Amino acid sequence: MNLVIDVGNSSVKLAVFEETKILFKKTIKLDFITKHLDLLRKEYKSINKAIISSVGKLKNTDIEYIKKHFNLIQLDASTKVPFKNCYETPKTLGMDRVALVSASVQQYPNRNVLIIDAGTCITYDFITSQNEYLGGAISPGIRMRYQSLNNLTAKLPLLETEEPKNIIGNSTNNSIHSGIIFGVLKEIDGIIEEYKLKYKDLTVILTGGDANFLSKQLKSSIFANSYFLLEGLNYILQFNSNE
Repeated sequence: MNLVIDVGNSSVKLAVFEETKILFKKTIKLDFITKHLDLLRKEYKSINKAIISSVGKLKNTDIEYIKKHFNLIQLDASTKVPFKNCYETPKTLGMDRVALVSASVQQYPNRNVLIIDAGTCITYDFITSQNEYLGGAISPGIRMRYQSLNNLTAKLPLLETEEPKNIIGNSTNNSIHSGIIFGVLKEIDGIIEEYKLKYKDLTVILTGGDANFLSKQLKSSIFANSYFLLEGLNYILQFNSNE
């Protein structure tokens, strides 16, 4: 069994895999990681390998605990990955993007794949059917856009995310919802169409915290998968274990 640890700014996603099947998944607070790992070790005694992304956000004591109990891979720019990385600055490439591309290699081999991760930021990552990762794009996510309108203006309110009923906003609140949500949708659909002009046989994956909210509103044909990043980390662990 494999343990996958994806560390965010204030929370951690834990997942247990048996080969490619997710047996357990939970999001916890950063400070409680060792407590939850103790519980996982008792429930899943066959876990022997682990992978961590975003290691720098963990305490040294947490990392030492994990090293003590599991055969650990700390994902960084030097970790072997199942694709050719053509990014000009590989050391600055986020490990979340590396994991997403790795998942696409496993699940959609020999295809042109665009992975869209709709979270804090919206990231676009493209890998060719020749298994070459070319790069992509980064833009502000939905919540970041709401927060920016509130933080960088004097009077605009901070609203909760809401699906607009009409493209024409008839109030300040409705105008904000329309501008942000339709703006994101048109951005994503437009970028997909630009890729399709160059790569006719394009497979598009949508993942991230806002994936479910966006997937039903997008015009483009996509595959939505909220576990894609965790599956990618698990595949990197398997890939390195088989070396």
